[in-house]
Amino acid sequence: MILPMKKVCLVVQNKGQETALSKLREIGVIHLEKTNPSSGALEKAVERKTRAENAIGLIQPYKTPKKKPVPLTQQQAGMRERRANPTTARRGRRATDLMGTEELEPYSLDAINAPKRPDLVNLMVDMGRDRKALQDRQAFLLRERTRIEAWGEFRPESVKEMAALGQPLFLYELTPEVFATIPQETRYIKTGQDKHAVYLVALDREIPGLAAFPLPEKSLSEIDREQEDLKVKLEALEARIKSFADRRPVLAKEMAGIQRDIDFETARAVLEKAENIPPELGFSYLTGFAPQEDMGHLKRAAAENGWALLADDPGPDDEVPTKLKNNRLVQLLYPLTDFLEVVPGYHETDISGWFLLFFCVFFGMIFGDAAYGCLLFLIAIIGIIKTAKTRVPGILKMLALLSFSNIVWGVLTCTWFGIDAAKLPQFLRDISLSYISPAKTDQVIVDQNLQVFCFSLALLQLTIAHIKGIIKTIRSLKVFAEIGSLAMLWGMYNVVLFLVVSSEKFPMLRLSACLLAGGFALTFVFGAYEGSVGQSVLSSVKNIISVVLGITNVFSDIMSYIRLWAVGLAGASIAATVNSMVGPMLGNFLVFVGVILLVFGHGLNIVLNVLSVLVHGVRLNTLEFSGHIGLTWSGTAYRPFAEKGN
Repeated sequence: MILPMKKVCLVVQNKGQETALSKLREIGVIHLEKTNPSSGALEKAVERKTRAENAIGLIQPYKTPKKKPVPLTQQQAGMRERRANPTTARRGRRATDLMGTEELEPYSLDAINAPKRPDLVNLMVDMGRDRKALQDRQAFLLRERTRIEAWGEFRPESVKEMAALGQPLFLYELTPEVFATIPQETRYIKTGQDKHAVYLVALDREIPGLAAFPLPEKSLSEIDREQEDLKVKLEALEARIKSFADRRPVLAKEMAGIQRDIDFETARAVLEKAENIPPELGFSYLTGFAPQEDMGHLKRAAAENGWALLADDPGPDDEVPTKLKNNRLVQLLYPLTDFLEVVPGYHETDISGWFLLFFCVFFGMIFGDAAYGCLLFLIAIIGIIKTAKTRVPGILKMLALLSFSNIVWGVLTCTWFGIDAAKLPQFLRDISLSYISPAKTDQVIVDQNLQVFCFSLALLQLTIAHIKGIIKTIRSLKVFAEIGSLAMLWGMYNVVLFLVVSSEKFPMLRLSACLLAGGFALTFVFGAYEGSVGQSVLSSVKNIISVVLGITNVFSDIMSYIRLWAVGLAGASIAATVNSMVGPMLGNFLVFVGVILLVFGHGLNIVLNVLSVLVHGVRLNTLEFSGHIGLTWSGTAYRPFAEKGN
């Protein structure tokens, strides 16, 4: 459910800004109203964040080495030092946290004595900048070598020396066609030619109308020597950067601290100072939104700290953040919606529970293999066990639920690693469901039954959407438009079965035609109702094309659910193809190759199924279902000014 919010305005004295902001961060309930704050301190904090991100990105490709145990003697020595100089120890704690337990060696590109840098982020950014400079120089020399390679070995200084002695030389690289047009009186020495260019040195003067070949900085041999030197420096610098891979946790801690500073400075910049007030009496205010259920905490804090607090219901034009509150089961969906960054609008409907329910069904149907489900479930359980002592990530809990759904569907359809049902053990065939199991029913009939199931699933989910719409508009005549849409949905369901599945099993009924006609009439009359039936009809007449297309949209939305069967069938076909390729290899000397191919093939199929779920399973919830319920996912997530995001 979407929690009701209050728009709040908080007034504080200028002299107590920092204290007030610190207290507000402890409370952690105000979502600051969207603004574009700016201040010098905020810009510096953002710049620090960028540098820290660059430092983390620098060591991202490298694995964190395992920490070696610190000898006890060093620990004892450190304790003695701290006891002997407690003031120094406190002063150096910040630097120690950032730099690590060991002192950083001086950094210099040329491995010469250089002053020590006490800041790990700056040190790593400097190394990244120097590496970029070396790489750029390396790329330039490679291009330069390619450019002058055809001229062979020569010293550019020799050409300059000849010009100083009154004998200028001009190099030209000309196409054969241009070479044929140079004046006959031109004095030149031809140094080489290939099918693309003619290389020559003009004596005394330039060739009119042609640009001379730019002289290089260095000769080929000098370029090669510099490239070797750059290679050595880059290798040494890369090794130096790699040695900082174990500082990743330290940098992550620094990044968290910088983000806290950014949040604080953003809140400080949001504070607007009241004008025409004496400095000693000056005050500032900020506006934001807070959940209605948390207003008690904010009121108590305002009373205790002498703040002025004003709270009211949000206005129609306010961009109110959305805070969802659901039970633990429904919260399993949050890792997916957070990843997709989809949030319902404040005035929209929360469908998290239905989203999770149908997404589980879609996941099972698209993966459609019990063996795959067992593998994913095992991965989830191992991850949960490993993280049980700290905090189990929500993604692992969601994976366990989704993989269980996959197992159930695979058991019912008798699908295990894409193996032919006739070759599976009898007990696996016995526990399958005959309606959708090829182990008990002909494959053609199973395919028809699965198609009917997909369309029935569409009917169920979209019916739920319109029932929620009926409940929402029950006090308005617009409820008849929802009833009309529901009638068209049920009428079109039979049309789809008639056209796609079987015209014999599902003949067209007069009831379907009546539902379509009646539903269209109701949506035409009440679809745009806003207090006047006449205005609603007039609006429908003006938008008659969109109203008529509404019927075809219902058809396409129901048809869209056939993707569950089609994508699941594609995954099963890939698994069966992998098995048929590997089967002959398992009985001879190619067994090792066969095992590798089997693992790779099924692993690739699992990855493709994951992508299919993200594309198709999510789409049916966020497009078809949401479209019928009137959900646009236009909301802004509730992110309070707090120590940690709620």
